[in-house]
Amino acid sequence: MAKIISQTNRTMLFEEINPEKLDLLTMVGDTKALDSLSDEKIKELNEKLLVHDFQEFLDKFDPVVYSFFNANTQRVMYTLKKPENVPEDLLTAIHLNMHNDFLRMLLTLVDTKRSQGLLNVDFKFEKLTDLISPHKVMEDIKQERKELRYVYSKYVELEEGDPKKLDYGDKLNVMFEEASTNYNNVMAMLPLAIEDIKTRLLLGTDQNNKQDTALALGVLTMGDSGELKVIEAPKPETNALMTLDDNINEGLIAAIEDDYEALNEENHNDYVKALVTRTFCPLPSSIVSEVDVAQEIENYNTYLDFYKQAKDDFIKTVKPLIEKILGVRMFFEQYPARTKGMRPSLFITNVKNDQLAQASYLPRLRTFLNTVNAKNDFKNTVWYAIYPSLELDRPAKARITRQRFAGNNAPKNTGANSLESLSAILDVLKDFRVQCFFNFETSDKTSFSSMATEGIDKYVERCQPLTDHLYSEYAIPCLPNFTVIPRDKSGVLLDAKMKINEDNLVELSKDQQDIMKLWIDGVYIDASYVAAGIEAACQDPAYLRDVFRRDVDSELPGVAFDFESGDHALQVRTTLAKEITGFTNPIKDEINRRGFGFVFSSENAVFAGHNITNIMVYKARNLLYDENLGVFEPVYKTQVTTYIERVLRHASGDFKQDHIVEFFSNNPNSQKSKWLSKRNMVNAIIGVGDDIDYAIDEENGMCTLDITFNGNMRNLTIETNRITTAHRAS
Repeated sequence: MAKIISQTNRTMLFEEINPEKLDLLTMVGDTKALDSLSDEKIKELNEKLLVHDFQEFLDKFDPVVYSFFNANTQRVMYTLKKPENVPEDLLTAIHLNMHNDFLRMLLTLVDTKRSQGLLNVDFKFEKLTDLISPHKVMEDIKQERKELRYVYSKYVELEEGDPKKLDYGDKLNVMFEEASTNYNNVMAMLPLAIEDIKTRLLLGTDQNNKQDTALALGVLTMGDSGELKVIEAPKPETNALMTLDDNINEGLIAAIEDDYEALNEENHNDYVKALVTRTFCPLPSSIVSEVDVAQEIENYNTYLDFYKQAKDDFIKTVKPLIEKILGVRMFFEQYPARTKGMRPSLFITNVKNDQLAQASYLPRLRTFLNTVNAKNDFKNTVWYAIYPSLELDRPAKARITRQRFAGNNAPKNTGANSLESLSAILDVLKDFRVQCFFNFETSDKTSFSSMATEGIDKYVERCQPLTDHLYSEYAIPCLPNFTVIPRDKSGVLLDAKMKINEDNLVELSKDQQDIMKLWIDGVYIDASYVAAGIEAACQDPAYLRDVFRRDVDSELPGVAFDFESGDHALQVRTTLAKEITGFTNPIKDEINRRGFGFVFSSENAVFAGHNITNIMVYKARNLLYDENLGVFEPVYKTQVTTYIERVLRHASGDFKQDHIVEFFSNNPNSQKSKWLSKRNMVNAIIGVGDDIDYAIDEENGMCTLDITFNGNMRNLTIETNRITTAHRAS
């Protein structure tokens, strides 16, 4: 049936990424008297809102945070929504892509932790969190500087008109363009200025940033008696710059200065110009030139204070959006890039869920889903949905009459989604058989560590309003959330302030109050992204074949793949590293007894002689409660039922009775017979112990499908089309 249904893993993300970009509500528009959207509209929606990989997501949605300065408070202000009352020339857009140091640091941390396979308690988070400190930013600049100098050296040694010279010229244009974006961005120049002052004032210090005497640059010579001496180098009489390599640096310096001046004819600043030049072309003369030490120290400490405050405010503002970006990355990462098959795709609503769930807007979602899910063309069918960050009620704090010590001042997570919005959206999704993965808001309270000590009671209790509804079968609570940086290990040491010591020399202060440190306060990944991502990956037979090697049918999707069957969870694992040593037996017994949720585990396990260092799926259940068994239903049963219903609809020409009979006949070419012949496959639609049958009520024009899963039967009733093929022919 691969030709009938080409994909079973398109996923809809209910999340706002960039309010400046188009969204589902805006593009669908008013749907009064509309049952369906046109093919042209669906194509347009896909062009704007559908992404197939992480880079396409960054390109299409361009996650951004805006900054501007408040002269009254002398602070940088950050906002995720573009302020309408701030002029464009006073507004800076900070794009959260692979060039952003904060996002790059977090992705590096995730990759490094996976490669090392260490638990949170053993992993050295501080080794990577300092990637956003000024000295690490400067290290990146030094690499760029090295590449810039190399390309320029190749450029100048070639003749004019040489095609290779033109190629190098193209590369230089790109490199200068990237460098020039920071010429007028004071915030981007701050870490450079901080490191620049340190380089010039602290040259000659030891590893402890101490020096006993002032620095005087010298040369090594031999005395008259052959003794070794270091004599002070003669001072140059000219103020001209002494460059490392006149043939290369003089031209490069001139090019950088010309570029700065050309872009800053009206806002020329000699200090920034010199800083830019020193940054991208190191000058020995900058070391020996006379400096106003007191002024430089004052500048350094001011820069460091301002940078710390600005970085702190930036992280607080941007962290919710960064966590969304990380979630999208993790969704796509569950499907290996090397695999070429049914690649998961993500359709992003890009609108706030509280707005989407309003009675006036919900019909637009319904019309869209009716267009893509209620036709026999399954190319654009949505099978899954992701609803992240559901608000989790916290117990009220004990009443405190007097604040004696500094305590947590955690404001309500304004980015959390409401239970009311989720239930309203689920009520629509059920009509189109879309399974919705959701998780609770990210914090240390919903992490692996928390669940290992507290269990799952609070999750079960919070999901109670979502059970015993027609949509419960399509609601999949995912837990716990993943930790990128634990709250208590999220400190970032930026640097220390400067001072003049008792020897009248410059040094970095060791006083505790002069150590500049900020706290990220933990970074987490919503579990629903990972759950939907790994479920979507398992739909592709090519992916399953890469994992299992054998007994995988190349034509059948993985709709019946059950993580809880056999060793499936040991073989199909997430790409994220284990976080804790595991859950205690009482916690696992409670999870097994309740049979609740799409639960991830961080357990010690061995498969095929290898230690497993990745987080695995422990349970994969929705909120449809089985009264007889006393547990919640497995996720795969819903998708198998949906798949069979859609294949039957297509094969029977919208449920014509004679075609239904043919579909279930014992004929070797019937669809049921073909499925039964593959029942031993990993991705069998009707597996060992399963069965499918039907009963037609001709009087009422109804057909009941009896789908048996390992002895447990589910029923699906459909309305038949009594006009048979024979009737049409007559």
